[in-house]
Amino acid sequence: MKNVKTIGLIGAATMMMQMGVAHADLDADDMREIRKISEGFGLISLEQAQAKALEAKPGIVEDADLEDRAFDKGWDYEFEIVDADGGEWEVLIDAKTGEVRKTTKDWF
Repeated sequence: MKNVKTIGLIGAATMMMQMGVAHADLDADDMREIRKISEGFGLISLEQAQAKALEAKPGIVEDADLEDRAFDKGWDYEFEIVDADGGEWEVLIDAKTGEVRKTTKDWF
């Protein structure tokens, strides 16, 4: 069974992050956990990953998660982004390298 550690972030707060606003509305426990994991494993920050995701697919970040990839022992930041046309996209950023791993349009 796939062991996935997911830390969800509040969509409205991630929109605030995109505008350069601090994490004021994010759950403090979630942010501490993300920082603890990212620092402990030498990962890029949520802000750095978000910048990479928005370069790959410009728009508004609705949600962000930090996930443990059990299969290849890595971490991904997963962003849900709405583009200017209202299309919804999922962008995966390798949390170690900052590389865009996948960009997928949600069709539902």
